[in-house]
Amino acid sequence: MEKKTQSKETKQTGKSGDRIAKVMARAGLCSRRDAEKWIAEGRVSVNGDILTTPAFIVDGSEEIIVDGKRLPGQERTRMFLYHKPAGLVTTHRDEKGRATIFDKFPGEMPRVVSVGRLDMNTEGLLLLTNDGELSRYLELPQTGIRRTYRVRVHGKIIQERLDNLKKGIRIDGIRYSSIDAVIDKDAAKKDGANQWLEVSLKEGKNREVRKVMEAIGLTVNRLIRTSYGPFHLGNLDRGAILEVKYGQLQTMVPEYFKKKA
Repeated sequence: MEKKTQSKETKQTGKSGDRIAKVMARAGLCSRRDAEKWIAEGRVSVNGDILTTPAFIVDGSEEIIVDGKRLPGQERTRMFLYHKPAGLVTTHRDEKGRATIFDKFPGEMPRVVSVGRLDMNTEGLLLLTNDGELSRYLELPQTGIRRTYRVRVHGKIIQERLDNLKKGIRIDGIRYSSIDAVIDKDAAKKDGANQWLEVSLKEGKNREVRKVMEAIGLTVNRLIRTSYGPFHLGNLDRGAILEVKYGQLQTMVPEYFKKKA
Protein backbone atom coordinates (compact mmCIF):
# COMPACT_ATOMS: atom_id res chain seq x y z
CA MET A 1 0.00 0.00 0.00
CA GLU A 2 1.24 3.48 -0.83
CA LYS A 3 2.04 5.74 2.06
CA LYS A 4 2.34 9.47 2.47
CA THR A 5 5.86 10.85 2.23
CA GLN A 6 7.25 12.50 5.35
CA SER A 7 8.57 15.84 4.06
CA LYS A 8 10.83 14.13 1.56
CA GLU A 9 12.08 17.46 0.30
CA THR A 10 14.03 17.86 3.55
CA LYS A 11 15.97 14.66 2.82
CA GLN A 12 17.14 15.69 -0.64
CA THR A 13 19.79 18.26 0.14
CA GLY A 14 22.30 18.32 -2.68
CA LYS A 15 20.46 15.80 -4.85
CA SER A 16 20.79 16.52 -8.57
CA GLY A 17 17.93 16.08 -11.01
CA ASP A 18 14.68 17.83 -11.82
CA ARG A 19 11.52 18.62 -9.92
CA ILE A 20 8.85 15.97 -10.33
CA ALA A 21 6.34 18.44 -11.79
CA LYS A 22 8.83 19.40 -14.48
CA VAL A 23 9.53 15.74 -15.31
CA MET A 24 5.81 15.01 -15.63
CA ALA A 25 5.42 17.95 -17.99
CA ARG A 26 8.38 16.90 -20.12
CA ALA A 27 6.89 13.42 -20.43
CA GLY A 28 3.88 15.02 -22.12
CA LEU A 29 1.46 13.82 -19.47
CA CYS A 30 0.25 17.29 -18.50
CA SER A 31 1.37 20.87 -18.03
CA ARG A 32 3.56 21.73 -15.04
CA ARG A 33 0.64 23.60 -13.49
CA ASP A 34 -1.59 20.52 -13.80
CA ALA A 35 1.21 18.34 -12.42
CA GLU A 36 1.36 20.50 -9.29
CA LYS A 37 -2.40 20.17 -8.91
CA TRP A 38 -2.32 16.38 -9.37
CA ILE A 39 0.43 16.06 -6.75
CA ALA A 40 -1.63 18.10 -4.30
CA GLU A 41 -4.53 15.71 -4.94
CA GLY A 42 -2.37 12.71 -4.02
CA ARG A 43 -2.36 11.23 -7.54
CA VAL A 44 1.42 10.85 -7.83
CA SER A 45 3.80 8.51 -6.06
CA VAL A 46 7.55 7.93 -6.22
CA ASN A 47 8.92 4.51 -5.23
CA GLY A 48 5.64 3.72 -3.49
CA ASP A 49 5.33 6.95 -1.53
CA ILE A 50 2.55 9.42 -2.36
CA LEU A 51 4.05 12.85 -2.93
CA THR A 52 2.96 15.93 -1.05
CA THR A 53 5.13 18.51 -2.85
CA PRO A 54 5.88 19.33 -6.50
CA ALA A 55 9.39 20.39 -5.41
CA PHE A 56 10.47 16.76 -4.94
CA ILE A 57 13.62 16.00 -6.98
CA VAL A 58 13.95 12.92 -9.19
CA ASP A 59 16.96 11.78 -11.20
CA GLY A 60 15.32 9.23 -13.53
CA SER A 61 16.05 6.14 -11.46
CA GLU A 62 12.76 6.23 -9.55
CA GLU A 63 9.48 4.49 -10.25
CA ILE A 64 6.99 7.30 -10.81
CA ILE A 65 3.32 6.34 -10.74
CA VAL A 66 0.52 8.70 -11.83
CA ASP A 67 -3.09 7.58 -11.36
CA GLY A 68 -1.90 4.00 -10.96
CA LYS A 69 0.17 3.98 -14.15
CA ARG A 70 3.92 4.25 -14.61
CA LEU A 71 5.05 7.58 -16.01
CA PRO A 72 5.79 7.11 -19.71
CA GLY A 73 9.32 7.76 -20.93
CA GLN A 74 9.93 11.13 -22.49
CA GLU A 75 9.22 11.13 -26.22
CA ARG A 76 10.75 13.39 -28.81
CA THR A 77 9.03 16.77 -28.75
CA ARG A 78 6.09 16.95 -31.15
CA MET A 79 3.92 19.90 -32.17
CA PHE A 80 0.54 19.92 -33.89
CA LEU A 81 -1.48 22.72 -35.46
CA TYR A 82 -5.22 22.36 -34.85
CA HIS A 83 -7.99 24.40 -36.43
CA LYS A 84 -10.36 24.59 -33.49
CA PRO A 85 -14.04 25.01 -34.39
CA ALA A 86 -16.33 27.15 -32.26
CA GLY A 87 -18.44 25.24 -29.73
CA LEU A 88 -15.67 23.15 -28.13
CA VAL A 89 -13.93 23.80 -24.82
CA THR A 90 -10.15 23.50 -24.46
CA THR A 91 -9.87 21.08 -21.58
CA HIS A 92 -9.48 17.34 -21.06
CA ARG A 93 -12.56 17.14 -18.85
CA ASP A 94 -15.44 19.58 -18.58
CA GLU A 95 -17.44 19.66 -15.37
CA LYS A 96 -20.49 20.86 -17.30
CA GLY A 97 -20.35 17.94 -19.71
CA ARG A 98 -19.67 20.08 -22.77
CA ALA A 99 -17.82 18.70 -25.79
CA THR A 100 -14.05 19.20 -25.62
CA ILE A 101 -11.44 19.43 -28.33
CA PHE A 102 -9.96 16.15 -27.08
CA ASP A 103 -13.25 14.36 -27.69
CA LYS A 104 -12.83 15.08 -31.39
CA PHE A 105 -9.23 13.92 -31.86
CA PRO A 106 -8.46 10.73 -33.83
CA GLY A 107 -7.55 7.61 -31.87
CA GLU A 108 -3.93 7.64 -33.04
CA MET A 109 -3.34 11.10 -31.60
CA PRO A 110 -0.72 10.99 -28.79
CA ARG A 111 -1.46 12.53 -25.43
CA VAL A 112 -0.96 16.26 -25.80
CA VAL A 113 -1.53 19.49 -23.91
CA SER A 114 -2.66 22.74 -25.47
CA VAL A 115 -0.50 25.83 -25.62
CA GLY A 116 -2.82 28.20 -23.80
CA ARG A 117 -6.53 27.99 -24.44
CA LEU A 118 -9.22 29.30 -26.75
CA ASP A 119 -12.62 29.86 -25.17
CA MET A 120 -15.59 27.88 -26.39
CA ASN A 121 -16.76 30.45 -28.94
CA THR A 122 -13.30 31.26 -30.29
CA GLU A 123 -12.03 29.39 -33.32
CA GLY A 124 -8.81 29.12 -35.26
CA LEU A 125 -5.25 28.09 -34.49
CA LEU A 126 -4.56 26.09 -31.34
CA LEU A 127 -1.14 24.57 -30.75
CA LEU A 128 -0.88 21.10 -29.23
CA THR A 129 2.28 19.43 -27.96
CA ASN A 130 3.39 16.35 -26.06
CA ASP A 131 6.01 18.50 -24.30
CA GLY A 132 4.57 20.34 -21.32
CA GLU A 133 7.74 22.40 -20.93
CA LEU A 134 7.45 23.69 -24.51
CA SER A 135 3.82 24.57 -23.84
CA ARG A 136 4.86 26.58 -20.78
CA TYR A 137 7.69 28.30 -22.68
CA LEU A 138 5.36 29.45 -25.46
CA GLU A 139 2.71 30.66 -23.01
CA LEU A 140 4.92 32.82 -20.80
CA PRO A 141 4.51 36.59 -21.42
CA GLN A 142 8.28 37.10 -21.08
CA THR A 143 8.85 34.85 -24.09
CA GLY A 144 7.20 37.60 -26.15
CA ILE A 145 5.21 35.39 -28.53
CA ARG A 146 2.76 37.46 -30.59
CA ARG A 147 -0.76 36.10 -31.20
CA THR A 148 -2.82 37.42 -34.12
CA TYR A 149 -6.61 37.32 -34.54
CA ARG A 150 -9.23 38.24 -37.10
CA VAL A 151 -12.03 39.85 -35.13
CA ARG A 152 -15.52 40.69 -36.35
CA VAL A 153 -17.04 43.42 -34.23
CA HIS A 154 -20.38 45.19 -34.01
CA GLY A 155 -20.52 48.88 -33.17
CA LYS A 156 -19.02 52.21 -34.15
CA ILE A 157 -15.29 51.95 -34.66
CA ILE A 158 -13.33 55.00 -33.53
CA GLN A 159 -9.80 54.85 -34.87
CA GLU A 160 -8.38 56.91 -32.01
CA ARG A 161 -9.61 54.30 -29.52
CA LEU A 162 -7.98 51.55 -31.53
CA ASP A 163 -4.72 53.50 -31.66
CA ASN A 164 -4.80 54.10 -27.90
CA LEU A 165 -4.72 50.34 -27.28
CA LYS A 166 -1.03 50.42 -28.19
CA LYS A 167 -0.48 52.16 -24.84
CA GLY A 168 -2.25 49.35 -22.99
CA ILE A 169 -5.51 49.56 -21.09
CA ARG A 170 -6.76 48.84 -17.58
CA ILE A 171 -10.15 47.09 -17.21
CA ASP A 172 -11.68 46.21 -13.82
CA GLY A 173 -8.31 46.57 -12.17
CA ILE A 174 -6.50 44.34 -14.67
CA ARG A 175 -3.75 45.82 -16.82
CA TYR A 176 -3.62 44.69 -20.45
CA SER A 177 -0.39 45.42 -22.31
CA SER A 178 0.03 46.93 -25.76
CA ILE A 179 -2.44 45.70 -28.39
CA ASP A 180 -2.29 46.45 -32.11
CA ALA A 181 -5.71 46.72 -33.79
CA VAL A 182 -6.28 47.79 -37.40
CA ILE A 183 -9.36 47.79 -39.61
CA ASP A 184 -9.32 45.24 -42.40
CA LYS A 185 -9.02 47.39 -45.54
CA ASP A 186 -11.22 45.20 -47.70
CA ALA A 187 -13.86 44.75 -44.99
CA ALA A 188 -13.85 48.51 -44.37
CA LYS A 189 -15.34 49.04 -47.83
CA LYS A 190 -18.44 47.07 -46.90
CA ASP A 191 -21.54 48.68 -45.46
CA GLY A 192 -23.15 47.59 -42.21
CA ALA A 193 -22.47 47.73 -38.51
CA ASN A 194 -20.14 44.69 -38.56
CA GLN A 195 -16.49 45.22 -39.39
CA TRP A 196 -13.40 43.02 -39.35
CA LEU A 197 -10.27 43.96 -37.44
CA GLU A 198 -6.84 42.40 -37.25
CA VAL A 199 -5.69 42.32 -33.64
CA SER A 200 -2.32 41.21 -32.29
CA LEU A 201 -1.01 40.98 -28.73
CA LYS A 202 1.66 39.23 -26.67
CA GLU A 203 0.05 38.36 -23.35
CA GLY A 204 -3.14 36.46 -24.12
CA LYS A 205 -4.96 36.90 -20.81
CA ASN A 206 -8.31 35.15 -20.33
CA ARG A 207 -10.83 36.48 -22.90
CA GLU A 208 -8.55 39.44 -23.47
CA VAL A 209 -9.69 40.41 -26.97
CA ARG A 210 -13.38 40.28 -26.07
CA LYS A 211 -12.93 42.31 -22.88
CA VAL A 212 -10.78 44.97 -24.53
CA MET A 213 -13.14 45.40 -27.47
CA GLU A 214 -16.09 45.70 -25.11
CA ALA A 215 -14.21 48.37 -23.14
CA ILE A 216 -14.00 50.57 -26.25
CA GLY A 217 -17.65 50.06 -27.19
CA LEU A 218 -17.41 47.12 -29.59
CA THR A 219 -19.02 43.69 -29.34
CA VAL A 220 -17.11 40.71 -30.71
CA ASN A 221 -19.35 38.34 -32.63
CA ARG A 222 -16.62 36.24 -34.23
CA LEU A 223 -13.04 35.63 -33.16
CA ILE A 224 -10.48 33.61 -35.12
CA ARG A 225 -6.85 33.14 -34.11
CA THR A 226 -4.74 33.11 -37.25
CA SER A 227 -1.22 32.83 -35.86
CA TYR A 228 0.78 32.11 -32.73
CA GLY A 229 4.34 33.31 -33.13
CA PRO A 230 5.87 31.52 -36.12
CA PHE A 231 2.92 29.12 -36.41
CA HIS A 232 0.13 30.03 -38.83
CA LEU A 233 -3.37 28.70 -39.46
CA GLY A 234 -3.02 29.12 -43.22
CA ASN A 235 -5.48 27.00 -45.19
CA LEU A 236 -5.89 24.31 -42.56
CA ASP A 237 -9.47 23.04 -42.68
CA ARG A 238 -11.74 23.53 -39.68
CA GLY A 239 -11.27 20.57 -37.32
CA ALA A 240 -8.09 19.41 -39.08
CA ILE A 241 -4.77 18.62 -37.36
CA LEU A 242 -1.33 19.02 -38.92
CA GLU A 243 1.93 17.91 -37.32
CA VAL A 244 4.95 20.20 -37.63
CA LYS A 245 8.03 18.35 -38.83
CA TYR A 246 10.62 18.03 -36.07
CA GLY A 247 13.39 19.73 -38.01
CA GLN A 248 11.10 22.61 -38.86
CA LEU A 249 9.97 22.88 -35.24
CA GLN A 250 13.58 23.23 -34.10
CA THR A 251 14.10 26.18 -36.46
CA MET A 252 10.82 27.83 -35.40
CA VAL A 253 11.58 27.87 -31.67
CA PRO A 254 15.39 27.63 -31.60
CA GLU A 255 15.80 29.26 -28.18
CA TYR A 256 13.72 26.53 -26.53
CA PHE A 257 15.78 23.72 -28.03
CA LYS A 258 19.04 25.48 -27.12
CA LYS A 259 17.78 25.70 -23.55
CA LYS A 260 16.69 22.07 -23.58
CA ALA A 261 19.98 20.73 -24.99
